[in-house]
Amino acid sequence: MNNKIKSLLESSKQVILDCCLENGAIVAANSDKEYYPSQVQNYRYVWPRDCAYTCVTADMLGINNIQEPFFNWLWNRAEGFQKSQLLYQNYYVNGPKRWLAFQPDNNGSVLWAIHEHYKDDLKKALKFKDLITKLADGICSIWDGKTFNIITQDLWEERLTCEESDDTHTYSLAACAHGLELANKMIPNKKWFKVSEEMKKRIMESYKDYFLRTYGKLCDKTSDASLLGLVFPFNIIRPDDKKMINTVEKMEKDVVKNKGVYRYAYDYYDSFKKEGIDFRRGAGSWPLLNFWLSIYYSKLGNKDKAMEYYNAVVERVNKYIPEQLFDNKIQKSVNPLCWSHVMFVIASKELGFC
Repeated sequence: MNNKIKSLLESSKQVILDCCLENGAIVAANSDKEYYPSQVQNYRYVWPRDCAYTCVTADMLGINNIQEPFFNWLWNRAEGFQKSQLLYQNYYVNGPKRWLAFQPDNNGSVLWAIHEHYKDDLKKALKFKDLITKLADGICSIWDGKTFNIITQDLWEERLTCEESDDTHTYSLAACAHGLELANKMIPNKKWFKVSEEMKKRIMESYKDYFLRTYGKLCDKTSDASLLGLVFPFNIIRPDDKKMINTVEKMEKDVVKNKGVYRYAYDYYDSFKKEGIDFRRGAGSWPLLNFWLSIYYSKLGNKDKAMEYYNAVVERVNKYIPEQLFDNKIQKSVNPLCWSHVMFVIASKELGFC
């Protein structure tokens, strides 16, 4: 097993480098590579959230030449960003928006990535003072004290919230609250800190026996694995807080099947494509979520549980880690997915393997 982990760490580093393009863009999967399957969707697009996680993981691996090119790519190429101050769903590699929904966690996640890259000397982050300022101001500009005043979309790109329903995505708030807190550390700003605290308060209000994935006049009580983000990477709550323990217990009951972690109960998304048609036959488990749950249990101090979720994926994959794992031979998955490898590296680090 140790040899397999070592091999996967090596391939993870290569996958990350393969997804970093010469113009600074970081793609979710490099479908130009020969190892990429032909039967699945093209993921050679830029999701800022995925890029943020990739940048942080690259720092862990000693890859320190992709972060600044990506930050420059956002500033110079992400369509409309300098004017709107908002990062949208995803982008083509040369900069135009591809899908047009606004996902608040993109702004917050990139602020986290910038802080992580320069955390040993925050003065160096001022090289990207304009980028930091616009990312933080963008979040604040659409926040009214308890919700966003424009339509927002969750990280899974399936649920929308709007001002009329007074609802917010809990994961998105966590990303924004933490991002603003870190922005304030890089460039002190009372407004950013104030909004961060308002968002944290809203998150705590969303606790109803467990944290709800969407909270407001309309609440979504579906268990969602993304709520692990409240612990890592966004440090909203301690892993041993009873509220988080209850949330994870509910999550494991609802979204774990045969040791595989799904996004939420009755998840239906897959990425199978045949003759140009997208099929939806029910989701598989998501390796990146197994690793996320492993990270949580590592931080909780429960190494046995951390290893259980970690090994459940490691035992099933070879050189590359896909977006999803299926219990049949019909459905296919994006493989490798950069975010899957990224979360594997972070989980490995938490367990002391790298």
